[in-house]
Parts: sequence; C-alpha cells; structure tokens
Amino acid sequence: MRRIGFSTGALAKGDFQRALTAMRPSLDVASYGYVSVHAPTRFPEADEPAVVSLLKKLTTIGWPIVVHPDVIFNDSLWLGFGDDLILENSDRRKRSGRTAEDMDALFSRFPRARFCFDVGHARQVDPTMTEAHLILQQTGDRLCQVHLSEVNYFSRHDPLSSAAIEATQRIAPMVPQDVPIILETLIDQGQSTIEAEIRRATAALQPMFSGRGLIEPVPTSAPPDSVLHN
Repeated sequence: MRRIGFSTGALAKGDFQRALTAMRPSLDVASYGYVSVHAPTRFPEADEPAVVSLLKKLTTIGWPIVVHPDVIFNDSLWLGFGDDLILENSDRRKRSGRTAEDMDALFSRFPRARFCFDVGHARQVDPTMTEAHLILQQTGDRLCQVHLSEVNYFSRHDPLSSAAIEATQRIAPMVPQDVPIILETLIDQGQSTIEAEIRRATAALQPMFSGRGLIEPVPTSAPPDSVLHN
C-alpha cells in the first residue's frame, strides 16, 4: 500500500500544529512513516545563508529538504546537503525547473540531489503530460517523493479534480510503490476533507485503464497521517 499523507500547509497554512492536530490527536512526529520539510518558496538573496543554516539543522534529525530551484542563488551553499537536497519541478511562473531539460541541468549542478515530482506543476506546464513522462524517465532512481494536487490558473493548489486524477493516472505506473505521496490540495477553508482527498489520490494512483475502461475512484484504508510534509 502506498504511503499517502498531507502537507501541513494544505491543512492549515502557516500553522503546522493545527495541521497535525487535524490528522491525529498527538503532535509527536516520530509516529509518521515519512517526514520532509519544504524550504521557503520566496526570500531575498541576502537571506539565503541564514535560510540554509536553519534548514541544515533539520537534516541532522533525518528530515530531507525540498527546494524550488528559483530560490537557489548560490550553489555552494546547497551542495553540502548532499542527498538531503530534494529538487522540485516548477510551475509555469518560474524560469527554471519546468522541463526535463531544465531538471537535467539542475542535477548536473547538484549530482547527489534527489527529486520531488510535483504532478500539478507538470500538468500546468504541459497538460498532455508528455513533459511529465520525460521528466520521470530522466530522473530515474532520484525520485523520492511526489506532490499531488490540482494546480489552477493562478498556481494555487486546489483539491483534486477528475481531470487531475485522469492526468495522474497516465504517469502513475512510473511512480514506484515505495515513493511517498504528499497531498498539497488546499482544504484549509473547507474546500474538501482529508478523507475525500485520500480517496481521490488513491484513484489517481491506479493504472489509467482496466479491461472495462477508466477505473473509478475507490475507497482506501490508508491512514492520512502516514506521511508528513511541513
């Protein structure tokens, strides 16, 4: 069974403790099967050394760091993360990290880094999911987590739509079963529920077609707290 969990920002933006409470009564992160931390997505270049210093402390307790390529200003500051650095493909607003060619260039700069595949970003850049296939083919065993959501015109992470589910089914066979799935579907204002998004994600990660056509969403018993991303 796949490990599926939530980004705390999707459940309660800016309040990770409330997000954890929504997933379970305890705030003990030791009970989660996988924990990662997302670096800030925007900060001045002058703050980069301080940001890196703070993030580096988290890797000492085994939490890898997911980073958007456009906030890397000085490569030398990030090279020390080694395989604790997880590079994420970008949405269409960014100038780098959107295509397979972009990601290849990034991994040539950070040869030990791993890869976070954001399905919503890839679909926004190329709705045909052709580029998504190319990125996954190219990254190979670097893939260590997947972010899943609907990314709308304004690059906001919404609950999964039927179109997002179908698009994800096209690349689902390329995602190994042991790779954690992190939902970034914003439900902080009641747009959906944890249970509904887990069901939709499970459907999205099924093969696209059965012998009788498109597979319909199915229920899942997977606990929503098996994965945590802050």
